[in-house]
Amino acid sequence: MATVLPSARALLLALGVVSLASCSSSTSGAGAGPAPSVARSGAPTPDPRVGLRAGASDAQQALWNMRLLSNSPPPEGFVGVTNSDLAFQGNLVFQGNYNGYIIWDITNPSRPVMNNAYLCPASQSDVSVYKHLLFVSGEGLSGRIDCGAQGVADTVSKDRLRGLRIFDISDIKHPRNVGNVQTCRGSHTHSLLVDANDKDNVYVYISGSAGVRSPSELPGCSREYPEDDPNSALFRIEVIKVPLAHPERAAIVSSPRIFNDLAPPPTHGEAPEDAARRQAQMEAARARGAFMIKIGEQEMALPDNFAKNLLDSVVKARSGTGPATGADSAALRAALPDMIARMTGGGGPARGPRRRTGPNQCHDITLYPGIGLAGGACEGYGLLLDITDPANPKRIGAVSDSNFSYWHSATFNNDGTKILFTDEWGGGGQPKCRATDKKEWGANAIFTLENRVMEFKSYYKMPAAQTEQENCVAHNGSLVPVPGRDIMVQSWYQGGVSVFDWTDAAHPMEIAFFDRGPVDSTRMMGGGTWSVYWYNGVMVSSEISRGLDILELTPSALLTQNEIDAAKTVRFEYLNAQSQPKIWWPASFALARAYLDQLERSKGLSGARIAEARTMLAGAERSSGPSRQQALSALATRLESEAAQAGDKAKVKLLAKAVSDLAS
Repeated sequence: MATVLPSARALLLALGVVSLASCSSSTSGAGAGPAPSVARSGAPTPDPRVGLRAGASDAQQALWNMRLLSNSPPPEGFVGVTNSDLAFQGNLVFQGNYNGYIIWDITNPSRPVMNNAYLCPASQSDVSVYKHLLFVSGEGLSGRIDCGAQGVADTVSKDRLRGLRIFDISDIKHPRNVGNVQTCRGSHTHSLLVDANDKDNVYVYISGSAGVRSPSELPGCSREYPEDDPNSALFRIEVIKVPLAHPERAAIVSSPRIFNDLAPPPTHGEAPEDAARRQAQMEAARARGAFMIKIGEQEMALPDNFAKNLLDSVVKARSGTGPATGADSAALRAALPDMIARMTGGGGPARGPRRRTGPNQCHDITLYPGIGLAGGACEGYGLLLDITDPANPKRIGAVSDSNFSYWHSATFNNDGTKILFTDEWGGGGQPKCRATDKKEWGANAIFTLENRVMEFKSYYKMPAAQTEQENCVAHNGSLVPVPGRDIMVQSWYQGGVSVFDWTDAAHPMEIAFFDRGPVDSTRMMGGGTWSVYWYNGVMVSSEISRGLDILELTPSALLTQNEIDAAKTVRFEYLNAQSQPKIWWPASFALARAYLDQLERSKGLSGARIAEARTMLAGAERSSGPSRQQALSALATRLESEAAQAGDKAKVKLLAKAVSDLAS
């Protein structure tokens, strides 16, 4: 089954059937080995996330080493519609929603204020922001150029928007749609690249995972394989160049084929309970006369709404009127194998079987311009890309893993020596954190990066078992800027928010969490955190059904107040989920004290020396002018000389530099 999961999901997207979160496999070449146990030093036992009371708006909550500052329900017109990804600028949060986007002012994170709710339906409305421009992804079949809510009924229509919307937000109360770039596969997600060498333009990488649209709707679109049509929309991404002064001139400038020559990835099968459930569903579907299709070895029932549309097309093709007849149904059943094969890139009976390949699309691409690299989470593979030429990214590495099902997103550590990929097994709409689910399925895979080569080290999965009624799998997150450590905050849908330390790539450790009970205790209902990102001192989460959550870390034995304070000194002018910024820490006493706390925790410096350094720092902070400078310079010099004999030489050197920077 797993060998065809990407094609199956692409088909569902092509049919306009989007999973609950619609975001959606892991190796380092061979299998990655057994999953290490997740260390949770000092975590409460039993885990309070297990057995939480359900509720749409009043679910029981469990928190450890963090607190919930606020929850802001979605506004009218957006209630009951999926909230998607986030972008940030100044004190504003832009929250995507399948009905458009919501703009929140979080000047006071304990009391966010809704600034605007802009109606413009399209799945999945992922957002990015830069200066006066807001970028919004559109992929579904119902999105309209005019942002109308009536959808698009025709199979081919000039009114349909599948690609990138561009809004001028100079007047935040009155955004203006100033440009649209149509693409052959729409934009499931996108990544915004700001090139330090090009101040006049930004570049947007488009990840489209839907089926290829008809050339009658967008000329030049082809779903043929590249060997049959060199202009095929398969096996490529799109790079859009956007002139900041004239966004209406935005256009595709390249279509890099970063997927060429990838072999089919190794895969895993279904969990036994999932296989049994799916078999029962297929038997029920056959019994009610559903149209059955097969993708590879996976059988599935054609969604009723799509089957109706196809039947209507059959009636229309014979110039008929009224409801479909039995003959129309028979004709559709006969045509489905070839139709599905072509839609998913296969040859179909008329052409013979297609060659088996690796993925032909990405889900997310995380750009890290500061190191000239990008991480592509591309269904069956994790890719490493060179982006030093923004318009022409090149694949320089690829990893696969039989334990992964759907490579979803990527995050680098700050110094670019590690990369983490997530596996959205189940597409975000299924329970994959049950006690019976393997810990290495639907998890993160952590790799080290040396000379641009990825080497697998471990898996990390949120450790608390969730119920059958909670969609749960690895999803979007970001680094928490704690100096000297690699810490990440991450969404797990109805598995909640997990904060973990992956400084030791082979032994990731959970250090904080937040979770709610299921939306409904009797059936699967959409909910949970789609994404959560650290932004200027807080963690902001897009809750699929419950609105916007803002959380804050609290001190513990695993994370001190000094470390939190040092993290809060990092301020971003803007932040986009798939555009990773290089983190720099300004000189501060909190930074120096954070390093001292870490040296105490690791015993990297003697207790007596740590105590003495703390006393000297406190004295310097109370003084000013030349006295402060002299005290700090003396401490920095002494620490630098002691680093060679310290248990953690590198950390003592960081401490010495932090103190020296304070002195200057």
